[in-house]
Amino acid sequence: MAVVHTSEIKLTVGLDENRVPEELKWSAQDGGVQEEDAKAMMLSVWDSKNKESLKIDLWTKDMPVDEMKIFFHQTLVTMADTFMKATQDDKMTATMKDFCDYFAEKLELKK
Repeated sequence: MAVVHTSEIKLTVGLDENRVPEELKWSAQDGGVQEEDAKAMMLSVWDSKNKESLKIDLWTKDMPVDEMKIFFHQTLVTMADTFMKATQDDKMTATMKDFCDYFAEKLELKK
């Protein structure tokens, strides 16, 4: 099948003099997002040649720790949902969701 459309997602990282992120902005024209601020991001890509995951994890120095904990929890929940969509593995998805609940409980994110 030939590529008939391309879509671009753009990340812009503003760094201080020590190359520490001061600001993160992202754009996704097809999604109607233009230069939106973010405080943290995690990007993973699969290198099929080397059979390994490559990643970029960034957060601004003013990202609050309590928000980082929430960000991690929500990312883990999303990963479990994505795992289910990709594999249809109910058993492992349930295990991942159990861990997400445990994670939230230990960080006192859920009341």
